[in-house]
Amino acid sequence: MTIIILLILTGILLLLLEFFVFPGVTIAALGGVLMIGGGVYMAYNTYDATTGHIVLFVTIVAILIVLVMALRGDTWNKLMLNTEITENIQTVADDSIRPGDKGVTITRLNPIGKALINDLEVEAKCPGQFVDQETEIEVVKVFKTYVIVKTIN
Repeated sequence: MTIIILLILTGILLLLLEFFVFPGVTIAALGGVLMIGGGVYMAYNTYDATTGHIVLFVTIVAILIVLVMALRGDTWNKLMLNTEITENIQTVADDSIRPGDKGVTITRLNPIGKALINDLEVEAKCPGQFVDQETEIEVVKVFKTYVIVKTIN
């Protein structure tokens, strides 16, 4: 009887994995159906028809209970990662930074990082090269959310 119970429980677990983890018909679905079917068949074959009917009924009820529990919203809320985005994109204010303005890098530009230009911390890009921290830079072009810079030699 232990093998029958383990087959059915493993089959239900595989079906749950199929429904919620693996999309489409995969080996998990086929294995789950075969294990559940094998467990019910073993109950009919090993014991009498009444025991087989009981095992079949209990299996169907167990599958329904597991599916209802899995589809409840509270179940997934406990497993879900709840995050909120509190930051927004930092924009460069109009006319606060212009091409030719000088500044210094706060972080390494790899090729993107933070720079301090005109006492404003902005995202800076230096295409084609990496710039170390605390390096003097000059603004080449200003965009709404970042600036293009080059190093001062």
